[in-house]
Amino acid sequence: MSSGRRRFLPALLTVSLTASVTSIPSFAQTQPATGFAVRVDNPLLASWAGSYGGYPAFDKVQVSQFKPALEAAMAQNLAEVQAIANNKQAPNFENTIAAMERAGNALDQVQTVYGIWSSTMSNPEVQAVQREMAPRMAAFSDQITQNEALFKRIEAVYNSPDKKKLTPEQQRLAYVYYNNFVRSGAKLDANAKKRLSEINQQLAGLFTKFSQNVLADENDSVLVLKTAADLGGLPQSLRDDAANAATSRKLSGAGVITNTRSSIEPFLTYSDQRKLREKAWRMFYNRGDNGGEHDNNALITEILQLRAERAKLLGYKTHAHLRLDNTMAKTPEAAMALMEEVWVPAVARVKQEVADMQTLATKEGATFKIAPWDYRYYAEKVRKARYDLDQNEVKEYLQLDKMREGMFWVAGEIYGFAFTPVTDVPVYHPDVKVWEVKDKTTGKHLGLWYFDPYARPGKRSGAWMNAYRKQERMDSEIATIVSNNSNFVKGKDGAPVLISWTDATTLFHEFGHALHGLSSNVTYPTLSGTSVVRDYVEFPSQVMENWLPTPQVLQRFAVHYQTGKPIPQALVDRIEKASTFNQGFETTEFLASALIDMKLHLAGDQKIDPDKFERETLTQLGMPSEIVMRHRTPQFSHVFSSDGYSAGYYSYLWSVVLASDAFSAFTEASGPYDKAVAKRLKEKILSVGNTVDPADAYRSFRGRDPKIDALMKERGFPMKGATKAPEKKAASKKS
Repeated sequence: MSSGRRRFLPALLTVSLTASVTSIPSFAQTQPATGFAVRVDNPLLASWAGSYGGYPAFDKVQVSQFKPALEAAMAQNLAEVQAIANNKQAPNFENTIAAMERAGNALDQVQTVYGIWSSTMSNPEVQAVQREMAPRMAAFSDQITQNEALFKRIEAVYNSPDKKKLTPEQQRLAYVYYNNFVRSGAKLDANAKKRLSEINQQLAGLFTKFSQNVLADENDSVLVLKTAADLGGLPQSLRDDAANAATSRKLSGAGVITNTRSSIEPFLTYSDQRKLREKAWRMFYNRGDNGGEHDNNALITEILQLRAERAKLLGYKTHAHLRLDNTMAKTPEAAMALMEEVWVPAVARVKQEVADMQTLATKEGATFKIAPWDYRYYAEKVRKARYDLDQNEVKEYLQLDKMREGMFWVAGEIYGFAFTPVTDVPVYHPDVKVWEVKDKTTGKHLGLWYFDPYARPGKRSGAWMNAYRKQERMDSEIATIVSNNSNFVKGKDGAPVLISWTDATTLFHEFGHALHGLSSNVTYPTLSGTSVVRDYVEFPSQVMENWLPTPQVLQRFAVHYQTGKPIPQALVDRIEKASTFNQGFETTEFLASALIDMKLHLAGDQKIDPDKFERETLTQLGMPSEIVMRHRTPQFSHVFSSDGYSAGYYSYLWSVVLASDAFSAFTEASGPYDKAVAKRLKEKILSVGNTVDPADAYRSFRGRDPKIDALMKERGFPMKGATKAPEKKAASKKS
């Protein structure tokens, strides 16, 4: 998952730094400063200084600085924007669009650090700031996009006959500004704008309350393994992880399983204690759905109602139609068509997988029907029986540090990057490490890469990439700063951290987002790096996953954590033979989440009971009872902690069609490390950001539209006659 910053923040269009609703005066009602200077006694307001083009002064950050820094930076940004709106000169690209690009630098920097603390260093003090500031920040965003004088200038530039004299990138930027403002309500009347801003402020509060509820359930709930018997079936590495978790949380017992995916999924895979598997499963999949103060169901109902009302205000039939209007898919119908095409063979495969597991379980004397907390356990047994492949055996060759080195090597081979560790920049936590990234041929500095790999209290679960600073060259060359964030369980006393094949794949995936940012070569920051439409942004990350299983990576970097010997070829062969194993499960759990997301947002202004809707919709879809959604609705942070992936979780499937088809360009040539194809991928896709329409960019790389064939083959699903990905339908009609 990728998240980043923009020069201005239309509440509808960006990931919110969210909080719960509080009765406070809106920042939009305060008067902006008359000058552009801000107080610099707050370290958060100081420009980033130092080598590498400057970097965040994490060592000087205090939580008490966030609120005054946000207030001052917003005031400065409003003053900058108002000066643009009040400019007496006729609007042109330079004094309007380019001027907007230059505005908001102080706020960008403050929000970057604030976002890091909110997502990785959260505590009650940080959460209190979030609850107060989120609605105010939403109001601030609306004050910019609802500024009539400013929009008239943007509209004038966009509609000017002189636009054709601009460069293609400048024309694209003018379109992006105009379209974003219109989609944020710039053309509404005064009453509608007022109501829209009220909705955005309410949503900002609800988003943060949702996030904080999920985080509370993750932080507060653990499974204590009291006796040695409770460790039954767990390999030594997981026993060590559980013991370390117990020590770090100062809990007695044989071990602790924390409420994060990186801890729960291995436990469900190996524990032979069925009752404990069920407890772990329920703890994880009931996050946000336990009743009490941290239950998210009522929040979801309210979020859906507000989103539906907002969509109608903006002239769209539903929130889904609004969200997909400026994507590659264009319409919910096109996204649904793709999901439904893959859903049928995926569910059919699940039935085969369950039958195999049930047969094995019965042979072992089980008298129960396979349940969701049994799926991973018996799938692993079937994998071992069918392919002589033990995931724990594979794990012994997957050291986190070695996999990171492997990613660096791949980036060097296909994109020409070189990574060098640096120790002269501050970090926000001792676990975080930093590397400088250069062009390995010319030695040119390209950026910094921060890596925050380990789980800890106050850090949200999952894995993601972030951009601290975007690449640009408006007035001078500015290099990007990106980060990757994971939640691996930290080893004891420097012991190597062993990760699963799935986690290694996720590591490569998120690094693909970072490479997208590091490859950026554009002029304007709004169009830079990963600032592309939602169902395209996952394409560069999905395609990066394909280099993990290449022999060049495995032979060099998949080395045994004790002997240092490379992974045996026989084991690699077994991994390849099992590559389509369990694809029914993996595809169905994802698609169930994506379909629920889309159907929730196609329901319009219905008042929805989330648990009931989820249960009834899955039944209608024919969801196998042995599987649960990858992200159940009450914990679906992609969708309800911001507008980010709302009606957009399908994007992963849409993007993987592109990624699978794109990687076929390598296999059709000389292989994964074909220099010519890699050069074309970097130049046509990764480096251009949002300066080119994504469909045009893909055709420029591939020479044609994407086909679904490669994806279906990868997953071992039968294909229908058609080979093209679902065609985009006409842009959604406004109601």
